[in-house]
Amino acid sequence: MDTTLHMDINTVIEQAELYCDEQDIEIKLVYKLSNKTLEIISERSKELNTLYYVDVEMLRKRSENGCFILKKNDRIYGHIFVHEHLVKGHSVFERTSLWVDRDCRSYNLGLLLMARMTELFSDFFLISVAQTPKVHHYNEMLGMTHVRLSNMSAVLVEELEKLGKLRDEFSFRYYVNECFKSEIGQLK
Repeated sequence: MDTTLHMDINTVIEQAELYCDEQDIEIKLVYKLSNKTLEIISERSKELNTLYYVDVEMLRKRSENGCFILKKNDRIYGHIFVHEHLVKGHSVFERTSLWVDRDCRSYNLGLLLMARMTELFSDFFLISVAQTPKVHHYNEMLGMTHVRLSNMSAVLVEELEKLGKLRDEFSFRYYVNECFKSEIGQLK
């Protein structure tokens, strides 16, 4: 199940959920994590070049927005957070800190986590700043739209730069949900 290029998204998500059921892995939406868990996730973000480093306090703040975790007993097999940015009085939520345990990466659990978070924030401005082709594909499967900087309002581009989120468009892509897409050029 490593490739999802030609599969229906609902089927892929159902198979990921079935894998979790078979393995007794819980999919939980939480708004608070223990200090020990936050420290583990923070340390992981420091060690892995695929994640941006996030300190414990930042993770604690992000978890207050909602965090999906994959957990069996006390072991975490995956997580995804959202980070709230304020852009001229508008809350913009960025999906961030997606990670799945190496032992489970062939079962589309990353897509499952992304889908859950995307659904949770469907009525809010949600953005994904992604570098890997697999995440680009998942974003497209989830109905998110690739948006170039030239399609964003000048105010949003300026705010992305202030936040350190202005990225090279050759290496990174911006994806937004339907709610955000309708406003992205006018956000002031």
